[in-house]
Amino acid sequence: MQISLLSGQTGHSHLRRLFLLRNVAILAQLVTLALVYRFMSTDFAWAPMLATVLFLALANLVTRWRLSLDYPVGHPELFFQLALDVNALTVLLYFGGGSTNPFVSLYLLPLVIAAATLPRRYSWGMAALTVACYSLLMVWYVPLPGGDTHAGHAMPLSPIGANLHAGHDAGADADFCRTDPADAAMVGPASPLQDAFNAHVLGMWLGFVISALVIAYFAVEMAAAVRRRDTQLNRVREETLRNERIVALGTLAAGAAHELGTPLATMAVVIGEMRDECRAPEQRENLALLDGQVRNCKRILDTLVTQAQETPREAAIDAFIPDVLNEWQLLRPAVHYRYRVAGENPAPILRADPALRAALLNLLNNAADASPQEMEVLLRWNAEGAVLEIRDHGPGLTAETAARAGAAFFTTKQEGRGLGLFLANATLERLGGSVRLFNHDGGGATTEVVLPCRKAEA
Repeated sequence: MQISLLSGQTGHSHLRRLFLLRNVAILAQLVTLALVYRFMSTDFAWAPMLATVLFLALANLVTRWRLSLDYPVGHPELFFQLALDVNALTVLLYFGGGSTNPFVSLYLLPLVIAAATLPRRYSWGMAALTVACYSLLMVWYVPLPGGDTHAGHAMPLSPIGANLHAGHDAGADADFCRTDPADAAMVGPASPLQDAFNAHVLGMWLGFVISALVIAYFAVEMAAAVRRRDTQLNRVREETLRNERIVALGTLAAGAAHELGTPLATMAVVIGEMRDECRAPEQRENLALLDGQVRNCKRILDTLVTQAQETPREAAIDAFIPDVLNEWQLLRPAVHYRYRVAGENPAPILRADPALRAALLNLLNNAADASPQEMEVLLRWNAEGAVLEIRDHGPGLTAETAARAGAAFFTTKQEGRGLGLFLANATLERLGGSVRLFNHDGGGATTEVVLPCRKAEA
């Protein structure tokens, strides 16, 4: 079988297992029909039964071709494949004694598969389909050859079968249920054995209905619980890997901050000496600019050390955000933005964590890089929480950017390192918030930040 690009995904895996299981079922059906023909009776409707098995084989060939396509296998397709098996089994059972056939319990197999692999609505749909087919076979089927010579006479439990085939000649009556009055007079009144056989068939049907309901409920819930557990495990594993990366970056950042102190001090001394010796005004201005940048670097390093030792305090959100914006404006004085607030007083309270401040500065810088001429910052809150929206008027997000935004070391900037949004997202999730990026209708992108806050006391 040709391996497709999507062969490792869940839908393809389930369909591949169903393909293999159907191969086994087709072989078992052929062997069963051969044994029946050899040891039991030749008086069966062989043509439609063999045609059904041939149809299943052709359907499996189509399934094999389908597995080679690079197209996802969805839940409706899996349900259709299982329904195909149920209908084929119904045809075989119809010509093989209906509900009196011992293989009628095979209806449980597609139900179990659906309950284990498909969502709840498909599992209940499969339960309804199998129960309906079983119920129809109670009253509409071709009796097993020679069934009338047994104690129970293998007659249907309802006159529906008789009405469908009344008026057939003797040869036709051999293939269908015979419950017309003449036959009933010949066999005489119903015997206790016949009543016991009918009660047994009814008990089989009731047991199947109960089993179908139990499987459809418990198997679905168990499969859903397993899927939820797998999702949680995947999320925990991703968070663990992300936290390990953050710890590694923090360790490297602490080492780099410690090592940068000496070269920055050396640069400050050299720049000061050059300013004393330089007489050209333009060069002095350039040296003054370099000196200011060196001092900013030293200030940032000192701030990192100070903030690492401070205990985060609480502040009103309508005071914390303007403070962050003012600090950011000092770093990016050429960027123009409009700030709006929407919410009722009193404003919510949040934990003014230095990491939260750094995360918001990263997000503001990303928006400023995309649209330095015009930005909009909207802070809104209600009883459910607070949201900060940062809107730019840049080119917006491409499909790849929208899918990979927030991943470590992914960046669209020529000189970017792919850590700003990654660290901001990790910080906000650790504090109880979240970040979402999307394109807005007017062009550009919006960064929606759900801020971790609590309601202020009145």
